[in-house]
Amino acid sequence: MSTETAVKAAPAAKPAASRGSGILLAVTGIITLAGIALWAYQLTRGLIVTDMRNLTSWGLYIGTFTFFVGLSAGGLIIASIPRVFGLAGFKSVSKIAVWSSICCTVLAVALVVVDLGHPERIWHLVAYSNFTSPLMWDIIVITVYLIVSVVYLRATMRAEKGEGSEKALKVLSVVALSCAILVHSVTAWIFGLQIGRAFWNTALMAPVFITSALVSGLALVLVITLVLQKTGYLKRDQDMVTRMAGMLGVFVIVELFLFFCELLTAGYPAAGMEFETVKAMLAGPLAPMFWTEIVSGVLAAALLIGKKTAAVPALAGAGAALALLGAFIQKYEMLVSGFQFPNLTYWSVPTGPAAWSAGALVYLPTATEAGIVLGIAALGVFILTLGLKKLALKPAE
Repeated sequence: MSTETAVKAAPAAKPAASRGSGILLAVTGIITLAGIALWAYQLTRGLIVTDMRNLTSWGLYIGTFTFFVGLSAGGLIIASIPRVFGLAGFKSVSKIAVWSSICCTVLAVALVVVDLGHPERIWHLVAYSNFTSPLMWDIIVITVYLIVSVVYLRATMRAEKGEGSEKALKVLSVVALSCAILVHSVTAWIFGLQIGRAFWNTALMAPVFITSALVSGLALVLVITLVLQKTGYLKRDQDMVTRMAGMLGVFVIVELFLFFCELLTAGYPAAGMEFETVKAMLAGPLAPMFWTEIVSGVLAAALLIGKKTAAVPALAGAGAALALLGAFIQKYEMLVSGFQFPNLTYWSVPTGPAAWSAGALVYLPTATEAGIVLGIAALGVFILTLGLKKLALKPAE
């Protein structure tokens, strides 16, 4: 009588990419919880735990809000433009670009909430709405934009299954593109329509914000694409990566040109608050941010425009990361520079050149602010990763 040894089959090992996404979800989840704990601390102590005071009503929260609005608008613009104009776009990453836009919009809303000293009073925005205020315009546009983004992603998924009308999807693409442009224009007008702030009151604010959205949005999509190609989630498509890098390089150059126009207009008269702000950027307390932004932009353009460097995924990713860094610094520096000269005089508080001579800025984020923003950013990575795992965002075979 023969004997048989029953050998249990070993369970199949999980793919490395799946294990990696699980670790990423755990790490970002922990960082998000830490950010929520810091926000709870801020709620109990009040905004005194930030460096925002009467002179600086906005700080890191709103500066980062404008950055995430740009990321969200840029991603949807990149996804919708090819379908609107019948161009050969980046179809394989279009759904991922829209999902990244949705994630960034959620983060932008979260940043507005944490900026409120009493978020439980947010219903006042509805009960006592002032429709002549750009702030109210922004609330309406962002709400509509988030809804349109979700509907557009759903429609794109259905179209891949052969459901729905291609004509209807094209019409929806036009609506999505219009909302993406409008959402960043209205955000720009929050600053551009304030006549009493140096470097804010300019007609270039909306074009600068839209260009910055194209830079940051495409840079984010390029970084995500390179990571997903590396992990095997997406098939390698070097031609698409090279085209994305080249387009991003052109956007970075346009962004640098518009910034130069602002500097020239503000500095050429050699007088006034704008001129003093330009001096502070070139060789004052704002100089570290200014030169980091310029160097990041120039290096990014060089890496992305060059065909040989753009063909190397690591260099293309470095160029996209530098473009993101420059876009973030631009938004934050723009906000901080506008508060260096107060609209009201506080005799006991040095501002402008008086503060700069002591090597100080009117505002510097606290560790609490930085921790909360880091927690919100981690939440974005968490939601993005969860969507990649649970939603049908892979391109159709």
